Formats: sequence, structure tokens, C-alpha cells
Amino acid sequence: MISNEALHKKTPQELTALLYEASLDHLESARDAIESGEYLLANTKLQKTADIFYRLGAGLNYEAGIIADQLDAMYNYLSDKVVTANYEKNTVIIDEVIQHVEILYRAWTDAMKNNVDHDQKVMKLKKNAYEKNSMFKS
Repeated sequence: MISNEALHKKTPQELTALLYEASLDHLESARDAIESGEYLLANTKLQKTADIFYRLGAGLNYEAGIIADQLDAMYNYLSDKVVTANYEKNTVIIDEVIQHVEILYRAWTDAMKNNVDHDQKVMKLKKNAYEKNSMFKS
């Protein structure tokens, strides 16, 4: 479990990745609980997963364009599937949701990695430009 202090130091992008990870953990625990007949535990885990999807949707920046709308639709779809899986205690539906979240998680972490690489390149270019310009002013 991550501390509150550590959470406050995370970027919004890192928090989103943590929410994806938590949803996967809850989904896998719920699937295991259903398979072992622990329906109350499964219910709790699936409710937490639905809450995560709600939080992910609430945190979307709709100024980002169509991708925000598509993510919102996906989070609503996944949330509906989780509710159905909880009602039916259906591990097949849970597995479907896990597959979708894994795709989202991989895409998200890849985008974060590529953004960090891009940011590092931009900072290097700015540093080089500064050094070049400061050499002429000396």
C-alpha cells in the first residue's frame, strides 16, 4: 500500500496508472473470491473496481478532445460489466474486463514512458540552446 504522502507526490498521470493497477488487483481478487465461493469478498472487490472506473471518468480532461469521450465511454462500459459480473458472480465477464483494463494500462504506461522520453529530449534541446546563446553573450 502506498502512503498518503507518496500519493501527493505523484503526477496525475502516475495516479491514473495506480488506479489501473488497483482495478486489476481488485478484479483478480474478485475472480478468485468467486471461484472459492467468497461472494461477500467478491462483492466488495467489484464495488471498489466500479468506484475506480467512476473516479477515472470523473478525472478526465474533456478539453483533450475525442480521446476523453472515448475513455469515458470505455469506463462506463467497464463499470456496467463489473456490475453485471457482480450480480451474476460471473468470472468470464471479469476476465473480459481484466483484458480491457490491461490494454488501457499498457497503453497508458507506454504513453507516460514516451512522454518522459520526449520531455527529456525537449529539456536537452533547451539546455543546448541556452548554452549556445550564452556562449555568444560572454
